[in-house]
Amino acid sequence: MQKIERLISIVMLLLQRERVSATELSRLFGVTKRTIQRDMDTLTYANIPVYATHGREGGYGLMGEYKFDKRLLTHRDIEHIVVALDGFGQLSSNEGVQQTIGKIKGMSHLDLTPTLFMTFSDRVGQSGLNEELSTLMDAIKNHWLIKFDYVDQKGAISRRTVEPYHLKLHEMKWYVAGYSMEREDHRTFKVTRMTDLKIKGSFTPRPQPSAGNGMEQPPMMSMMVKAEIDISVRDQFIERFGKQSVVHARGRTYEATMELPENHFAYQFLAGFGNKVRIVEPEQYVEKYKGFLEEALRMYQ
Repeated sequence: MQKIERLISIVMLLLQRERVSATELSRLFGVTKRTIQRDMDTLTYANIPVYATHGREGGYGLMGEYKFDKRLLTHRDIEHIVVALDGFGQLSSNEGVQQTIGKIKGMSHLDLTPTLFMTFSDRVGQSGLNEELSTLMDAIKNHWLIKFDYVDQKGAISRRTVEPYHLKLHEMKWYVAGYSMEREDHRTFKVTRMTDLKIKGSFTPRPQPSAGNGMEQPPMMSMMVKAEIDISVRDQFIERFGKQSVVHARGRTYEATMELPENHFAYQFLAGFGNKVRIVEPEQYVEKYKGFLEEALRMYQ
């Protein structure tokens, strides 16, 4: 644990406890009592009112006024953090993540009864994916090179050696961002397209590109598409394209207006709704979508 992380943890602990001994802090953070004393000096210099008491019941504490007027987190704040972390915890079996969730829950002396819950589907493939995510998190933390076979969107397979820097969850799909040795540039890889993942040596981290979501995609042609959709799938179009994009037409039928790319990913998305969606315009998009469906049907002829 780096010093700044330890200092933040100490403040959070003192906000919840009346007094904590140097021995307990030393044991909790795996450092010497002398290091804890230097940490307290650092906090004092930062105008955080830490005080020390001596004797059998001695230890470190925070001035009561600071706790009352300038708490960093309220019980409700902690509840919201727990809700978010619990949701993330469903997507990762990483031991460090689970320990963090436990620590945050322990920050409140009250029983946490959140009014907001998040549940993600428990897919059979998630357990195997969790193992890969844990391997990638360890590789990022320890600056280990990774090697894997990568299957691109066209089905082409290539062998990659990558310096991993970040894991990203984008639209419920995991990606690893890193520096590709073969391309000599930063790239983002979809984890489920990676096979035969192995750790291969270590690397020295290099400067990272400017901040962003790291999900840059090559430009692709798109157009505004109108579709008639059944009321039973209305919610899914609202979730993806916004409430303003869906208006009532007649009876059970709604009209959805959305911007879609002209590629098989968009056609697959539409085909997943079966006879609940009918593309109305533009004619160019209708014809290409019909061609996609006809090609799929030919496999059964």
